[in-house]
Amino acid sequence: MSGKRAGIFEAESELDVSGFAPKEAVTPKVRPEQVRAVSEAANFQSREPPREILAGSPKREPRRYRTGRNIQLNIKARADVIETFYGIADRKGWVLGETFERAVAALERELAGSV
Repeated sequence: MSGKRAGIFEAESELDVSGFAPKEAVTPKVRPEQVRAVSEAANFQSREPPREILAGSPKREPRRYRTGRNIQLNIKARADVIETFYGIADRKGWVLGETFERAVAALERELAGSV
């Protein structure tokens, strides 16, 4: 061995990489039904929601509006309440932020009257 390290930017020694080649990708010939059967036998918990939930939830169109509202609020609610909320917004033609603001204002009026 020589005491000098090889420089990576030196042009005098060309690195021979002709012996390197990509390996062949071997894909197993397993059907999805077989994978499902093995995973269910091993009590593997799937991350996918049940098909009934997917079938009952129609895909919504994206809602993107420039309204000046720039603070996000993430809440958990039941599916029926969320569908009602979206239904109100759609019927009235309001964006979700406006629907939320009106709901909060209505709640404030209701609470002020009951005190």
